[in-house]
Amino acid sequence: MSAPTARRRPAPARRRPSRAPARRPALPSRATVLRRRAVALLTLLTVLGLGYAVWFTSLLGVRVVEVEGLVELEPAAVREAADIGPGEPLARLDVEAVTARVRELPRVADVRVERVLPGTVRLTVRERVPVAVLKSADGAHLVDSTGKDYATVAQEPAGLPELKVSGDRRATDAAVSVLIQLPEGLRDEVLAVSAGTGADVELTLTAGRQVRWGSAAETPRKAAVLEVLLSRPGTVFDVSSPELATVS
Repeated sequence: MSAPTARRRPAPARRRPSRAPARRPALPSRATVLRRRAVALLTLLTVLGLGYAVWFTSLLGVRVVEVEGLVELEPAAVREAADIGPGEPLARLDVEAVTARVRELPRVADVRVERVLPGTVRLTVRERVPVAVLKSADGAHLVDSTGKDYATVAQEPAGLPELKVSGDRRATDAAVSVLIQLPEGLRDEVLAVSAGTGADVELTLTAGRQVRWGSAAETPRKAAVLEVLLSRPGTVFDVSSPELATVS
């Protein structure tokens, strides 16, 4: 007889993993919400208060106006021109307006305006430097490198050449342009610069020598030619056409 066939036991049913219900995050308590709102409100009020204090009160207002770089001008004159009120909020200071007011002073070539916390405004002034002098019945008029007649003094400074020009602005510009482009050694020998128009500049040098310069064009080249010509005897040196310079 054949052996009885063994019966297979049915496989146990698989159990699906049970899913635990998701936990909702705990809501902050009412006290926590109120505390956060209070902190946010306090921060906002602090920022607004500081902003108001900086922009509309004298907390960070101007207490000192420093003036630097002066040679001839008095600090009081610069402060008066700047017209910065004591206690004026530093953050609201109109730097461009202050700069424009100080630049109206004839002796001022430029000025830098700086805010320095907590309450200082620093004005660094660059004064005009004279390069020539215009003699007149009311005194000596100082002229700077831009051709501006910016000050009148009773006694002319030593070492400045005299400027002899017509009322034509082109004559002044040409004469000053030639003068400031000359090499230092040559410029020291110039006693006077004259011009009636922008094309007839003449130099009066020491030892009675005259230089016919012409226009301000090619000034560096003309100066180089003149330095060579001055080694020759003569009283009139014409470099108006540097390629055809003459001595007589």
